[in-house]
Amino acid sequence: MARSDLLVSLVRAGASGNSKELTTAVEAIIAEERAKQHNILADRLTRALRSNGAGGQTGYTVPDPGVRARDYVLETPARKRLEDLFLPELCERACRELIEEQQRAGLLRSCSLEPRHRVLLVGPPGNGKTSLAEAIAEALAVPFFVVRYDAIIGSFLGETASRLRRVFDYARTTPCVLFFDEFDAVGKERGDVNETGEIKRVVTSLLMQVDALPSYTVVVAASNHAELLDRAVWRRFQFRLQLPAPTKAQLGRYLEAFAGKMDEPLGMGPNTIVKSLGDISYAEAEEFCAGIRRRHALSLGEGSLKSIVAEQLKLWKARALQPDTS
Repeated sequence: MARSDLLVSLVRAGASGNSKELTTAVEAIIAEERAKQHNILADRLTRALRSNGAGGQTGYTVPDPGVRARDYVLETPARKRLEDLFLPELCERACRELIEEQQRAGLLRSCSLEPRHRVLLVGPPGNGKTSLAEAIAEALAVPFFVVRYDAIIGSFLGETASRLRRVFDYARTTPCVLFFDEFDAVGKERGDVNETGEIKRVVTSLLMQVDALPSYTVVVAASNHAELLDRAVWRRFQFRLQLPAPTKAQLGRYLEAFAGKMDEPLGMGPNTIVKSLGDISYAEAEEFCAGIRRRHALSLGEGSLKSIVAEQLKLWKARALQPDTS
């Protein structure tokens, strides 16, 4: 049974002839039925809405379920958990507020409020932006859709904006987390004189689509270059969270947690290892720890963890570094 507020909206829209409100209410009902695994009913509602032409009257196109999703988004299993991430305190608190609001959306709607559902993550690469988006999807138990720029960005006039619109059309049909990595690729500053008119049209279309998203669709955007984002993009996001590079102390806690999961001592303290690793991101720390686990597994218990850690540190110090272009 659909929510009472959606049924009221549906009747009100039908009585007043408001096709946009009608489409929005039906899309919300479709999303709710899909979340309950009532796919046959959801498909019938989708076909009914399309055959009635409501989508065309509002500027939305009702997607054929599954087809466009395969073309323009990649559904990734959400395995990361919020508890497993090392986040700044305020960032974690904001994410838990978002999750609570989504999980208790019914209470908010009874007070004529909607849960927040738009998050912008900024910071240097390798410090948890993608993992955090995945963890939000895991906590909400909804699909995690990653937007595929290779399929969306086209060379013809209006092609990219049209494909973006299809992505948002699909995201409205089911509660999900829609993730835009490298968001500056489609959300660049429109005032940049070096950009073409096409990217300006893309950004304008993008902002309109973000505004039209229902609150059960959580959109998370991530960027390593926040300075490139259009000023209007910032206003669209209710949460704007910074994920900085980890400090030595934070990396020490990360290595300490890793050591606690191993079946024998590492042979040196976490802070000593961090000092040898230098200034690295969480992604690099994760890869270093994964390397230790691989060698430990392949040794079949014959090699001590202490010697493996020492050898991996030697290899780490000898790795090629990115050239300094500053």
